[in-house]
Amino acid sequence: MKYSFRNDYSELAHPALLESLLQASNEQNKGYGLDKHSDNAKQLIKQKLETDNCDIHFVTGGTQANATVISYILRPFEAVLACSTAHINVYETGAVEATGHKVVTEEGIDGKLTPAHIEHALKAHYDEHMVKIGMVYISQSTELGTVYSYEELKAISDYCKEHNLYLFIDGARLASGLAASDITFNMFKDLCDCLYIGGTKIGMLSGEAIVLFNDRLKPYFRHHIKNKGALLAKGYVVGIQFERMFQDDLYLQLGYQINDLARFLTNELKALDVPFFSESSTNQIFPIFSKEVMESLSELYDFEVWEPVDGGFAIRFVTSWFTTKEVCEELIEDIKKLLNHQQ
Repeated sequence: MKYSFRNDYSELAHPALLESLLQASNEQNKGYGLDKHSDNAKQLIKQKLETDNCDIHFVTGGTQANATVISYILRPFEAVLACSTAHINVYETGAVEATGHKVVTEEGIDGKLTPAHIEHALKAHYDEHMVKIGMVYISQSTELGTVYSYEELKAISDYCKEHNLYLFIDGARLASGLAASDITFNMFKDLCDCLYIGGTKIGMLSGEAIVLFNDRLKPYFRHHIKNKGALLAKGYVVGIQFERMFQDDLYLQLGYQINDLARFLTNELKALDVPFFSESSTNQIFPIFSKEVMESLSELYDFEVWEPVDGGFAIRFVTSWFTTKEVCEELIEDIKKLLNHQQ
């Protein structure tokens, strides 16, 4: 079987999480996230966020988190603004729009929005004959592997507050994003109204932690989760995993680990004069290869073909907790052979 660099959720789960689940296999726990493990996990997360003034809810997947949060916050005539490459715009099969809320997009820069993009969108939606933009959605890290710096995120946060817009951060790859940026967990309480902490893409079986900071968003949110089919009966399955992830900083450790391997691949490929589609500091990288090299490489490894570009195809390599330095070295050696053969 070919080794896969296609995504960061091809493997079942990190052994430490499986061990925690196994240890709890003879327990009986309350359902729907009202168990001791979920309570402890929430307290551990709050310690990292450095606030008790937030509500935390566990769901199983990112699309659930995005559609549930956005449909709860926005009024019927309101829309969410996102970058054109955003997950909610491209990869969620209209899940947000199926709840009755339009996704308005701006092109962005390297997968990121700026206050200027938000201002442009607001000016284009100026009266009651158009949807009213009520929320800004961003990802940390983005679909292109880029990250917001504190300065960039603070500028967006300030603009949203000034214009009465909710700011929601998609943290599907938050572990990688935090490890690659100057933003830390304790900053989010002052920067956004809500976010979710992704677990599925950093070694969990599945699971995301929705964090609500804004007091206006807290009442009856569990009712809405249930209404959207996202309230898990065996909520403790997710709670146990988040509890383990935040017991000894495993969450961030894995973020640094996957970024380090992606950085190794990037440096080795640049040494071979391989061009890149975008500059990424996280666990997603986008090298460009000729059609011939790309096709030959696909016989050896699994990866995603991102899009055709001048000179060939941009492809995506994604490192995960399961990825080793050895398999990365093997990949580089195979690429060297293919490049030498092409010359």
